[in-house]
Amino acid sequence: MIGIVIPAHNEQSYLDACLSAVAAAARHPTLEGEAVRVLVVLDACSDASAAVVARHAARSDGQCAIAGVAVQARNVGVARAFGAARMVEMGARWLAFTDADTRVSPAWLAMQLSLGVDVVCGTVAVDDWSPHREHGAALSAHFARSYTDADGHRHIHGANLGVAAAYLRAGGFEPLACSEDVALVDALERSGARFAWSAAPRVATSARRDAKARGGFGDTLLRYVAGLPA
Repeated sequence: MIGIVIPAHNEQSYLDACLSAVAAAARHPTLEGEAVRVLVVLDACSDASAAVVARHAARSDGQCAIAGVAVQARNVGVARAFGAARMVEMGARWLAFTDADTRVSPAWLAMQLSLGVDVVCGTVAVDDWSPHREHGAALSAHFARSYTDADGHRHIHGANLGVAAAYLRAGGFEPLACSEDVALVDALERSGARFAWSAAPRVATSARRDAKARGGFGDTLLRYVAGLPA
């Protein structure tokens, strides 16, 4: 079984698109019908995120089952670790992680598994810069200049990460409010895990202005915008 973990804190605006994309990836023909279990870890949600998950859970079947679980951690590292532990208990041979404001490609899971390694660190793309209105063009140009969307990159994103049994050997996610993905990758490297720094598993993430994690991708975009001339 393949396990997908998605942490979410008040993500009702994004979760529908996220879960529709994940369900499509779970049914990719090269997976040959292997069961995929999707767990949305609803962390201190006070909006309709749980209702969105429930609608998708109602469409679950033997190939792709979607479920939600509530925690009160307000900490993405805790949420990812909780979801990963549940998946390991269920017998997952591969753990894939993405974010609630991200849409994975139909071949996302298939590409992660095809690389034949212990850890896949993928890239992210942004296909809509409109949330930043007048700064969208500047942000897009900055991203194109500074980001390596190609094999051999060294970016780390919880929105596009996959790991096999090496996850447990490395100790799993630490209870960090930010950069929990970086800490895990560092531990995986120390453990001797085999890596693919690949641009093949594709995801599109949001250029949101309401960044959820200080120091995360959205917050990095906001800090760049803050430094632009008026």
